[in-house]
Amino acid sequence: MDWQNVALIALIGLGAGLLGGMLGLGGAIVIIPALVMLLGYSQQMAQGTALMMMVLPVGSLAAFQYYQNGFVNIKASLIMAAFFMFASYFGAKFATQIPQETLRKVFAVTLVVIAAKMWIQK
Repeated sequence: MDWQNVALIALIGLGAGLLGGMLGLGGAIVIIPALVMLLGYSQQMAQGTALMMMVLPVGSLAAFQYYQNGFVNIKASLIMAAFFMFASYFGAKFATQIPQETLRKVFAVTLVVIAAKMWIQK
């Protein structure tokens, strides 16, 4: 990996971290498209890389800031975490088996639907 890719990857992480901390966005919304479009990663490689990257920082520093300010429902987060762990295993198993183009389209449609719902919701 050359220094330009390292610098670009660092900038992607910086941007995703800032947006994640400010807006509560999942880093995947920024990181996955950036890795695919800017660095030519396959959809599966981008998703796997984003998941691995988020394990430590999301689980610690960002969440801790919200916790310190009283913005964490511990019970709800533990329930979601338990089901998230179970479901993400099977989701990842499925995602690694389908064609990249199909996965990319599903990802894009999901982002558009979420954005449209947020745009029109009162």
